[in-house]
Amino acid sequence: MKKILIVDDSPTIRRMVAASLRTLQDAVFEEAGNGLEAIENLSRGLSDLMILDLNMPGMHGLEVLRFVRAHQKYQAIPIIVLTTKYDADSQGAALNCGASHYMTKPFDPAALLSEVSRLLK
Repeated sequence: MKKILIVDDSPTIRRMVAASLRTLQDAVFEEAGNGLEAIENLSRGLSDLMILDLNMPGMHGLEVLRFVRAHQKYQAIPIIVLTTKYDADSQGAALNCGASHYMTKPFDPAALLSEVSRLLK
C-alpha cells in the first residue's frame, strides 16, 4: 500500500484531494491539518508521497519542506506543493526548498492524479 500524506489546513481541500486520487490502486490517505501534524505523522511512519499546502497556521509549508529535506530519513519522499500562491517567487522558493512539483489551487483533479502517479513510480 502506498501511503499519501495530505497536508492542508482546510478539511474541504483535504477531502477534495483524496477524492481526486481515489482511483489509485493500493493507496491509503492520511491527513494533517498543519505542518506540525505532518511532521508528527512522518515520525510515526514514512509516507510514499506528500501533498503540501504552503499557507498554514503554526508552521508554514516551506518550513515543512526544509525539515523534510534536512533529514536523510525523509529526503526521498516526493512532495507536491498544492497552494493558492500563483507568484513565481513562491514557486521558486518551494522548488529551491526541495518540492518535487508545484501546483496551484483551484487544481485540476486529473492533473493531480497524473502527477501523483508519475511520482509514485
